[in-house]
Amino acid sequence: MPNKKGTKGLSAVNGHNGHNGHNGLNGHSGLNGHAKANGSSDKTKGYRPTDKEPFMNERQRDYFRQKLMSWREDILKEAKETLQHLQDENQNHPDIADRASSETDRAIELRARDRQRKLIAKIDAALHRIDDGTYGYCEETGDPIALKRLEARPIATLSVEAQERHERRERIYRDD
Repeated sequence: MPNKKGTKGLSAVNGHNGHNGHNGLNGHSGLNGHAKANGSSDKTKGYRPTDKEPFMNERQRDYFRQKLMSWREDILKEAKETLQHLQDENQNHPDIADRASSETDRAIELRARDRQRKLIAKIDAALHRIDDGTYGYCEETGDPIALKRLEARPIATLSVEAQERHERRERIYRDD
């Protein structure tokens, strides 16, 4: 059973997971000998976690590990494509309107990549929680996070109720 508050140094500031020391691009590989490098495992193929089985059993942990690793690989693939696109488009536009449009597009792409870099850090933190046995439990209450929530947001660190409380507190302090 995970510890209740202060789970392994991760925080829930502004609804985000803490950073586990991996830089996202060349840090945690997520493989840990538990899965094939292609992102699929024989144990999780066609499997969906249910409330009828013990919470966060080995099969569920493998399922979420695969889901997170696949998501991470997709993000890294997109980042490489974006980098290639930005390098290919590094041209001098003679028309000032074209240049401005190109710069705006570039700024939007870079902002999206920055958000994805932060998402990779959250994915790595979730993989670390799977490894240390705290994945799937609310950082605030220590209670299990609903499987439907984890399915929709595998990086979730708070139960729906705790997340709602957190957002209400955030709104109250933001309005001041």
